[in-house]
Formats: sequence, structure tokens, C-alpha cells
Amino acid sequence: MSKPIDLYFWPTPNGFKITIMLEELGVPYDVKYVNIGRGEQFAPEFLKISPNNRMPAIVDPEGPGGEPVSVFESGAILQYLGRKYGRFYPTEERARIQVEEWLFWQMGGLGPMAGQAHHFRQYAPEKIRYAIDRYTNEVNRLYGVMNTRLAENDYLAGDYSIADMACIGWVRSYENQGQTLEDFPNLKRWFDAVLARPAVQRGIAVGKEERERQKSLAEDKEAQKILFGQRAR
Repeated sequence: MSKPIDLYFWPTPNGFKITIMLEELGVPYDVKYVNIGRGEQFAPEFLKISPNNRMPAIVDPEGPGGEPVSVFESGAILQYLGRKYGRFYPTEERARIQVEEWLFWQMGGLGPMAGQAHHFRQYAPEKIRYAIDRYTNEVNRLYGVMNTRLAENDYLAGDYSIADMACIGWVRSYENQGQTLEDFPNLKRWFDAVLARPAVQRGIAVGKEERERQKSLAEDKEAQKILFGQRAR
């Protein structure tokens, strides 16, 4: 029996990418909570695994050559797991290109822009109208890109893949981004289909109790100071 993968995790859209993938694969994993609102991501032992002081990260005790390997950055983790287990990340080059296009589209576009929309709409101490409009409109544009793509495809890269896993957690917070899914019928159909998958439901449920024990980030000034005031150390 395979040794469990150690998953360094907190229940956020980026963290859910990996719990969803691991649940879809059905491989054993142990969750190591990294409470980012309390600064646990700066612990020296975690920085050895994730030098960017961000979660998620994994340590696979049965990595290449049977030796342990650590991987940080959610997109890289998805690719690693897809290669290792031969699922949700095709080996045929044209199909793989499509998956990578939409994976990197999420990493470089949807995630950062949605994150900024969240910040200025939910957490910024001053309501800066320019910033709110800038990022809300950009997320709206990105939703439109997905909606157009999904008009002729069930999933972002054709078949269900790590690209869909990367995006679902961010779209799940559409209301906090100032969006209405009814404006994007193809995206809504995809959203409902992905969320209906049992493995996705299990993945998103990971860490629910941990999250519920915390204050709302909008109210937790200590966590805001840790998360939003970082500089080079």
C-alpha cells in the first residue's frame, strides 16, 4: 500500500485544488494544516518545503526513484500528481497543451484577478472605487472567456482535467467577486456539473471545521495584518 502524501493546506481556493485532485485520484494523504491567518506559513520547517511561504505544498514520500520529493505551487502540484498517476493530465501532446493553457490561464489570470477583487471588495479598509471596478470588471471579462470556451466544450480542456480543478474553487466565490452566474449560462452549467462530482464535494469539505473556528477574515485584524502586510524578510 502506498504511503500517504503529506499535504500542507489551508481551506482556500488554491488549497482546494489539491484536495480535489487527491480525492479524484483516491490516493491516501495526510493533511498538515498551515493556518495562514496566524503566520504558520513562516515557520522555518515549512519554508524548506515552500520557500514562497504559501500553501499548498506536498511531500510525497514515494517520489521519483522511490525517494521523497516536495512540491510547492498549486499548478506544479497538479501537474506532478497528474504525471505520476496518469489521470486528469493527458499524455497526448495536443490534449496536454489545452490543459496547460487553461491551467496557466487560471494561475496567471483568474486566481490573481479574483483575489484582488476579493481584497478590494471585502477587506480593504478604504472602499477605493477605481480598484473595485478595475478588478470586478476584469473578473467579469475572465468569466466571459470561460463562458465562450464552455459553449462548445463540456470542460475547459475538453475532458475533465486539472484545469477544471484549478478553476472551480475560484468561481465558487463568484458572489464575493461581484459576479452573477446567471449572466454566464455555459459557465453556470460547468460550475454545477463540477460541483456535483463527489470527489469535488469531498475536497471542498476538507478543513471546514478549521475554517469555521476562525473569525471572518473581514473581522480578523490580526490575520489581515499577517496576510496583507508582508514584505521581504
